[in-house]
Amino acid sequence: MGSIAERSRLGPLMIFTFVWTTIVYDPIVCWTWNSKGWSYVMGGLDFAGGTPIHISSGTTALALASYIGKRHGYGTTRLAYEPQNTSYVVLGTAFLWFGWFGFNGGSALSANLRAASACIVTNLAASVGGIIWMLLDYRLNKKWSIIGFCSGAITGLVAITPAAGLVGAPAAVAFGVISGFICNFATKLKFFARYDDVLDVFAIHGIGGIVGNLLTAFFAQASIAGFDGITVIPGGWIDHHYIQLGYQLADSAAGVTYTFVMTTIILWIMHYIPGLSLRASEEAEILGIDEAEMGEFMYDYVGMEAKMEDSLQNNSLAELKVQELQ
Repeated sequence: MGSIAERSRLGPLMIFTFVWTTIVYDPIVCWTWNSKGWSYVMGGLDFAGGTPIHISSGTTALALASYIGKRHGYGTTRLAYEPQNTSYVVLGTAFLWFGWFGFNGGSALSANLRAASACIVTNLAASVGGIIWMLLDYRLNKKWSIIGFCSGAITGLVAITPAAGLVGAPAAVAFGVISGFICNFATKLKFFARYDDVLDVFAIHGIGGIVGNLLTAFFAQASIAGFDGITVIPGGWIDHHYIQLGYQLADSAAGVTYTFVMTTIILWIMHYIPGLSLRASEEAEILGIDEAEMGEFMYDYVGMEAKMEDSLQNNSLAELKVQELQ
């Protein structure tokens, strides 16, 4: 949803989320992890959700941004702004990072050595991804950006997701480095393709998920997967199982194609149902979606008080000057 921030309606979005989860997300989960799913049977490896979670969400963000269109004023200085609260970005990243241990480590389905290994490589990939992204931003601005570090950390977390219980610590460093580089440059895609992805969801989750899936083919190890004493896999290129790259490519391509086509169809149908169009009016965009859709603000109450105080002070100063002149 972050790709269409500031120009979408909340009511239709809730309906879209239910329909999308049922028609898009559930089938991908089924073919990835169900014992009879085509990707599972083929031999695709996805430990914690590279395709079901990240490729599907990133591709959906691209479909949403492409179908709904740009914000009014996009490309002008009016919309060329930085994140409005850096502290919240850091806090949100910390929550996500901590939560990632839950579903990456938890995907081992038991408190065992494989779960511990998954948590270790998760932390490593995030740390390295954050450092790489920050360094890439530093080369442009000569500033150590905490926003850049947070973006890179999320990229590393995304990339390691499909491989967390399948790769070792050295591979996790490679995941962080490669995903940090590729996803950082992928944020420029929206300028070439001319779509308005507000939070770079496709670049971080879509591209990051694809990168993670493909790197899994290279670095997956049967010995790591067997840390739980149950799982048996042929491994990836490290174990000389070279066909694994084909399996990962097929799964990734299917995830991107199915998600983009089905999401576009859902959006097209909703557009022609009265009251279900996701695009907010131009007036609502100018007013602000918070006020137009919820009637509430985050900071404007404080801002209005400050403006009133400034206005009163200015009026007092003006009165004093008038009295002095008299």
